[in-house]
Amino acid sequence: MTPIRVALIDDCDLVASGLRYMFGDRTERVHLVGSWRDAELPQSVDIALYDPLGREHDVLKQLVADQRVRRTVVYSWNLLPALMDRALLDGASGYVSKAAAKCDLVAALERVHAGGLVTVPARRAPARESQWPGRDAGLSSREAEVLALITQGMSNSEIAEVMYLSPNSVKSYIRSAYRKIGVARRAQAVSWGMRRGLHASYRVA
Repeated sequence: MTPIRVALIDDCDLVASGLRYMFGDRTERVHLVGSWRDAELPQSVDIALYDPLGREHDVLKQLVADQRVRRTVVYSWNLLPALMDRALLDGASGYVSKAAAKCDLVAALERVHAGGLVTVPARRAPARESQWPGRDAGLSSREAEVLALITQGMSNSEIAEVMYLSPNSVKSYIRSAYRKIGVARRAQAVSWGMRRGLHASYRVA
């Protein structure tokens, strides 16, 4: 069996080293051909494993449209449902957490290579109203998600884009969230979100 040829699109050398180590005993199944800091791949690959952190949304679309890339999988710490949905709508074949175990990552790449659509962890539908940070402060799941994106450094226009909301709707969620958590400025909201863990791999589930 020919191993799946994977290219990593990531700015961090540590991630590339980690993947080489993870794939070390599975070289007959997955082979990391190299890592690049942008979408300009010098060779054809089966899967581009792409970290969107700090990059424009158009980079994902470039990889999806690139004839040298058969499939594209987003590889990220950020598991916000809006970001996962946006990536899949933009043409990604998968969205995998950087916290995924080696066996789960390899299995996900194999499913994508076979033509499947994969998210790790599995994407779940919104469920009980007890599972998001900030509910004790009176935040709705939508308000908490907007605050999470603010905490992670997104502008209002970026939040509107990834959540498929109008700019006015985003402003409305921000105003109501600020009122509920008792802050008046963005910096205060970020500080509140950091204390609640909204800067990490937060997802409304």
